[in-house]
Order: sequence, then structure tokens, then C-alpha cells
Amino acid sequence: MFENLFKLSENGTTIRIEVMAGLTTFLTMAYIIIVNPDIMSTTGMDKGALFVATCLAAAVGCFIMGFFANYPIALAPGLGLNAFFAFGVVGGMGVPWQTALGVIFLSGVFFLIITILPIRAWIINAIPKSLKMSISAGIGLFIGVIALEIAGITVDHPATLVTLGEVTSIEVILVAVGFVAIVALDRIGMKGAIVIGIVGTTVLAHIFGAASGTAMNFTIPSLAPTFLQLDIASAFQVSMISVIIAFLFVDMFDTAGTLIGVSHRAGLLDEDGKLPRMGKALSADSIATITGSLVGSSTVTSYIESAAGVREGGRTGLTAVTVGILFVLALILAPVIGLVPRFATAPALLFVAVLMVRGLTELDWDDVTEYAPAVLAAVVMPFTFSIAHGIAFGFITYAAAKVLSGRFSEASPAVYILAIGFGLLYGFGLIG
Repeated sequence: MFENLFKLSENGTTIRIEVMAGLTTFLTMAYIIIVNPDIMSTTGMDKGALFVATCLAAAVGCFIMGFFANYPIALAPGLGLNAFFAFGVVGGMGVPWQTALGVIFLSGVFFLIITILPIRAWIINAIPKSLKMSISAGIGLFIGVIALEIAGITVDHPATLVTLGEVTSIEVILVAVGFVAIVALDRIGMKGAIVIGIVGTTVLAHIFGAASGTAMNFTIPSLAPTFLQLDIASAFQVSMISVIIAFLFVDMFDTAGTLIGVSHRAGLLDEDGKLPRMGKALSADSIATITGSLVGSSTVTSYIESAAGVREGGRTGLTAVTVGILFVLALILAPVIGLVPRFATAPALLFVAVLMVRGLTELDWDDVTEYAPAVLAAVVMPFTFSIAHGIAFGFITYAAAKVLSGRFSEASPAVYILAIGFGLLYGFGLIG
């Protein structure tokens, strides 16, 4: 049965190798079952229901990727996209979380449509590499700002907007210890370094009495508070266009980059450097995102942590299916999730931010028309608390720089179309 489903022999692997690869991938990304509910619960959503929704959305995505596309790539709610959902859309724009879930649903539907049509591949190929890298880096900076705030390292200030917090507090000290521990563990190749960092910080918090307000719940939470609570009708507003585009773009580039990067490491690309069954692989996150919005999750995307499983020999969808099963089994961890204080997730967020910002190193630093728009896009995201504004500024600046420098032909028609579109939205006050 496994041979027929996943073609193990053809890919030079075995059930044992695939299962161990799946376990490795799960350990490297399991932090999301703690971090995602913590971030999204700031919107007023029930934290217990969010925990269940996170596990279920991740499991669905992994099962589709495994059984339908047969690739060793795992999926879960995207870190960065959940922060944009909570702090940018709900917190910053004042959009009810039910409407924000409706936006996630619509973005998933549109995503699936452009995946079935050749539009998605056309857009991915048309967008310059510099802007793709800046989106990833900008999300990293966005996450970093949030992590510093959660940790108490930065606080608001009436004159300078932001300033240094009480760095001698036990919370800040524990976050610093947790972050350094994750860095050290990752350097020596420890599997699950991020999870260990969160757990270690939580244990120390309880030892030093810094975990007030946490408690163990001995029952698996109900999904009812978030199940089918999305408001699709309210999401059909002109003011939501930029938000939908932001979710579409970030997920599109994140998934495409992950698929190509992990598949290259696994030797799954064809002789032309293309990924077979790309359409099926891209459909997995679209369907999982739609499903996630129904149960109460933000956008589901492919995880670069899948590379850890590939390094362990994972080559087929059985790896992804194993990860999906482990996400379902993770529901039994629900009772201990309540023991994790919010600041204990800050070390993990800081570490992920560091990993994402390194995308700036891939910019062409010899061409100002490439790196200037990219850096601007990355910087705008954290300072406006909006991934959407960062993307818009990036495209507008990139197109203008190419035109004014007489290098019009270096940008694709898609870039100019999107730049004009964003400009019109700002001009008519439809986004802001």
C-alpha cells in the first residue's frame, strides 16, 4: 500500500526513513502549536480553540501535500502571516477577527483559482528576486518587533514612539537566556532547538515565579468558539483588497520558495530545474488555508523546516503524512499549553526573525534600483505594522526606479501593473 501510494522504491527510500524524517520535521516546527495560539489570541479569539485549529489546519495541509502531491514538505499556519492577522489587520486596522477569517477564506479561494489557472506561475516568475527576498526579510523584521514587545525589551514612548524597557526584569532575562540557548542548540545541530527553548524558558519561568496567570487544563479544548465563525460577507469590502493581496503575495512567494528550495535539496527537481507536480503541491496550501479559515486559523503555508526532514532522508509524501499524524497526536498536549507564559514564546519569535532577515544577503547590492526598493519594503513592514504596505511601497518604488533610470525593460509587465494598481488604491484612499 505504501509503495503504491508514495513510490518509495522509485525514490530510493523506506518506510522507516520516511517516518524518521517526518518526526525530525515535526520537532523543528512544533513550536507553531504554542506560538500560533499565543499570537492570535491577542485578537480576542479563544486560545484553546486556536490550539486545536492550529493542529487540525496543519494536519490537513500535510495530508494533502503527502497523499495528493507526494512531496516531503510539511505545512502549518504561517508565522508572520499570523502576526499580520493579529497585529496588523485586527489590532492595527480594527477589523473584527471574524472578518479577518473571512479574508483568509477569500485569499485561499483566490489562491486556489490562480493555482488551477496558469496565473500563479506567471506572477511568481514575473516578480523580481529582490522583492521576493525583501518580503521574507520584512516579515522577519515584523516578527522581531513583535517579539521585543512581548518580551518587554521595548515599550512605547510618547516622544520617540519606542524605547528600552526594564531589561533587568526576570522576564527579559529569561527571554535572553532562551534565545541564546536556541542559537547554541541550533549551532550544534540539535533537533527541536526552538521547542526546547520554549519549554526551557517556561520551566525557568515557573521556577522563578514569573509564570503567574498560567494554569493546566486537563481537557482538550473545544473548537466551537472559532469553528465556522468567519464572516465572509464583511470581507467583501474595498478596504480589504490590499489585505487579501498581502496574504496572497506572502503565501505565494513563501510557498514557492520553500517548495523549490527543499525540493532542490532533496534532488526532486527535473533536469530543467523545475518541480514536477508543482500544481498539486501549490494546491495543498490553498486548500489547507480554506480549511484553516473554517476552523479558526490564519493562512497555512509550506515550512522551510521541512529541509530538516529531507536531510534525514525524506523523499516522499509519507514524510508529510507522518508530520500530519503527529500534529493530530499533539492534541493530547493541550493540557500543558496553558502553562506557557506569553513571554516564553519570544525567544522562538526572535530566532525565526533572525532566520528570515538573512534573505537581504541575496540582494544585488551593486544595483541601487534593486536593493533600494527591497530595503524600503522590508523596513516599511515593521514600522507601519503592515505587510501589505511594505509590499505596496516595494512595488511602487521598484517600478518608478526602473522607469526614471531608463531601465524600463528590466521589470516585467506584472510589476508595472501591480505598481499602478497599488498607486491607485492609495490615491483614491482605498488603503491607508
